[in-house]
Amino acid sequence: MGQSYDAGRRTAADDGPQRPGGHPQPHADVAGPVPLPAADPTRSPAPDAGAPGPAARAGADADGLGQRGVGTLHLTRPPAVTEPGDPNAPAPFGPGRSAEEPHGGAQARTPAATVPPPSSAATATPPTAIVPPPEAAGTAAPPAGSADDAVDDAAPDSALIRRTLAEIEPIADTVVSHFYALLFLHHPPLRDLFPPAMDAQRDRLFKALLTAARHADDPAALTAYLCPLGRGHRKYGTRPEHYPAVGESLIGALARYATRTWSPAAEAAWVRVYTVISQTMIDAAAEDEAGSPPWWHAEIVGHELRTPDIAVLTLRPDQPYPFLAGQYTSVETPWWPRVWRHYSFSSAPRPDGLLSLHVKAVPAGWVSGALVHRARPGDVLRLGPPAGSMIVDHTTDNGLLCLGGGTGIAPIKALVEDVAEHGGRRPVEVFYGARHAGDLYDMDTMRDLERTHPWLSVRPVVSDGPTSALSGQLPHVVRAYGPWNAYDAYLSGPPGMIRSGLDTLVGAGIPTHRIRHDGNDGLLAEARG
Repeated sequence: MGQSYDAGRRTAADDGPQRPGGHPQPHADVAGPVPLPAADPTRSPAPDAGAPGPAARAGADADGLGQRGVGTLHLTRPPAVTEPGDPNAPAPFGPGRSAEEPHGGAQARTPAATVPPPSSAATATPPTAIVPPPEAAGTAAPPAGSADDAVDDAAPDSALIRRTLAEIEPIADTVVSHFYALLFLHHPPLRDLFPPAMDAQRDRLFKALLTAARHADDPAALTAYLCPLGRGHRKYGTRPEHYPAVGESLIGALARYATRTWSPAAEAAWVRVYTVISQTMIDAAAEDEAGSPPWWHAEIVGHELRTPDIAVLTLRPDQPYPFLAGQYTSVETPWWPRVWRHYSFSSAPRPDGLLSLHVKAVPAGWVSGALVHRARPGDVLRLGPPAGSMIVDHTTDNGLLCLGGGTGIAPIKALVEDVAEHGGRRPVEVFYGARHAGDLYDMDTMRDLERTHPWLSVRPVVSDGPTSALSGQLPHVVRAYGPWNAYDAYLSGPPGMIRSGLDTLVGAGIPTHRIRHDGNDGLLAEARG
């Protein structure tokens, strides 16, 4: 008998996380939300948002997700915590609450001290004393009014943030671990928003910070990056009132370890930039809330085992699921609550509303193994909102050059269907790669599409072992064909294939803005399974 979720109980504790096993990688698994700091202290809630009321509570009901604005927020710096290894140290990474237990409602902490809002951040007083790391003992911050302060005061926020990140990058794991220690020690209810295993989560956070720093002086790029994050974080149970706790923990961790570059100016820069970051995410979530649920329930109505470790799943969502061909979704199973994995849709939107996913079970893969070997028709999954930019540009007649490796053929098949549905006659060249000939599990489907559409050409490529197909590494084989300078390129497959494919296509004369792929840009850590 299939397992299912209780559709009447949506709790933050049920959620947890992001692309992998077969592509760029929606099949990659990532654990937990990337938390970002405080919302804009100068902004009030939108008139229709209502006051947060008693629920500046970390465990408030999920129905209030995405509330626009949170009133006046204060970013506090928590006291230093004891170092790992200290016999008196608390255990900040305790187990989360059972997924079946309603999310708790502990009252949010009242700040004891605040970092001034952006309007006064430039004149902020130095932070309260924080115990320096052992290696920095005896190192003093530059005195007020020094030449270093003058340089800091004149530097743009992006430069100050990059300087801080450059200092902590060699000890990133230590810094991010300290961040989570502060967060969970001083705000225990937030632990329930994260998955049980935190290894991949630590990597994701730091890479997200690097991305924000890189685009701090590019509002358009920063917004394009943050809005999908804000919408996607609704499924974790993230609420506006969670951001200040994350902000104070972030500032505390940076001040603790960035001993050479930290200053009042640097702190003010981080407050200003992450005020924008968090408010952008909150606003995106509020806008999304008006028309979409935080997640969809989807019943498995078809489960076809194509190979011993690859299954094709057909899903029926409980309400219409809006997506575009080439996009992907995040999936949570009833067997691994709060652990989300990304998979691309293998078809364009269908009139019957059904969805199709290709899943490869990877070694030690929690979710992929369950979906391939344990899931059966009748089981109910959760789906996060659609994401991804690997979609067809229908405003141009350029041909499509598509490279699909392994289960990365799934979104490529969807793109072919999308071109067909738009009635175009633009040429589509598909290179379908696999390690062994037996791994070309969807070749019959691709051949059927090729026979139906004269503008489509499909070439199988096998890298290892005997084959009647083309032989070699997929990007190298593509180089032998062409020219490709009049094509838009789409890549979906393992990270290594994406990297080599990018180099090949740029070398073949395709400009980078006409090469599309998802999940291999270093923004999110990839965890297989």
